[in-house]
Amino acid sequence: MELNEQDTNYISQEIINYYSKFKNIGDYIKETKISQISSSQSLLPGMSIEDDFFDNFDTNPNDMDIGFRKVDEDTFKSMLDIVSSHTNMVSIPGKNMRYVVYEKNTNKILGFIRLSSPVMFMKPRNTLLGRPLQTTVPEEMIRFNKSVIMGFVIVPTQPFGFNYLGGKLLAAICCTHEVREDINRTYDADICMFETTSLYGTSKSASQYDGMKPFLRYKGLSESAFAPMIEGETFKKFEHWFKSKNDNKPLVSADASSRKMLMQGKMISITKKFLKKYNESKYKEFVEMVENAKHLTEQKRYYTSFYGYSNVPEFLSGKDKELKKAENYDSFKFNNVIEWWKKKASKRYEQLKNENRLRTKLEIWSVNNTDIDIIR
Repeated sequence: MELNEQDTNYISQEIINYYSKFKNIGDYIKETKISQISSSQSLLPGMSIEDDFFDNFDTNPNDMDIGFRKVDEDTFKSMLDIVSSHTNMVSIPGKNMRYVVYEKNTNKILGFIRLSSPVMFMKPRNTLLGRPLQTTVPEEMIRFNKSVIMGFVIVPTQPFGFNYLGGKLLAAICCTHEVREDINRTYDADICMFETTSLYGTSKSASQYDGMKPFLRYKGLSESAFAPMIEGETFKKFEHWFKSKNDNKPLVSADASSRKMLMQGKMISITKKFLKKYNESKYKEFVEMVENAKHLTEQKRYYTSFYGYSNVPEFLSGKDKELKKAENYDSFKFNNVIEWWKKKASKRYEQLKNENRLRTKLEIWSVNNTDIDIIR
């Protein structure tokens, strides 16, 4: 693929303009979210999806009956998209468990959970296990893939999350034996470790996962080495432009894993290559922009759960052949987890009521409502 000097200057400036408008991760996430909402299909007249969300805010958590159930991908995504503050991936490779958590008395949804196969590299996990995963060792990779699950979506509806510590409820449910056993049945797995990261890192002083021992424990910060994804119509425009300059051939095959990320990497590397050839000063500006953009993708807090097993690192490394139950193994049963949450949520709920800070308005993203606090 060849670019002339005019093409190179054009596309480099377009990429610089895209990233330069974001001052922080909040700006980036909000724009991508608004772009997603603007391009999504509207509901049919007379339909109101928010009627499915919990809105009985005069209910004490002690009076709630909590359950969870699986849902299909289309239902999950359409409902999650109008609740979550971030954009949501589709066509996830590997394991993929989608749940809604709901209140049984009202049959109304409290939040969303998606559990999937974990990413391969995670610095705090390496520290926890004593070394990085040996991806070239089949036995180790088979054991890891059968034993570890990651939380990619743990999103309460709002203001249920604010009023009732909804994020803690969803995260705690991820750590229950009932969820673990459901994954085992579905994928013939032997799950013993759950992991997740906070949506935000350095821009927030706390996470919804803090204060969740023994179910979740903080294990350090992830690394951030990538510029955030170019989203929406801008990505489509860049994709079409590069294809037109490449004899109408795509930069990445349609069936490639992580296709969008690979394509963005190709766009940036091609631009750098020809900038260095034609325009050294612009090349330096572009490289600096890419490095600055990486800071938008924050280090995230990393949390793990061992489901009440005492020797998970030793099991994953192959040192131990069998898992051993710790003394608090039964604490991870669903009913015990819910009782733990109710104690915390009741205290939170009563405090908000006494301070007249209880929120009662559903927060739903729409083309007419984009003024929602991203970092919440």
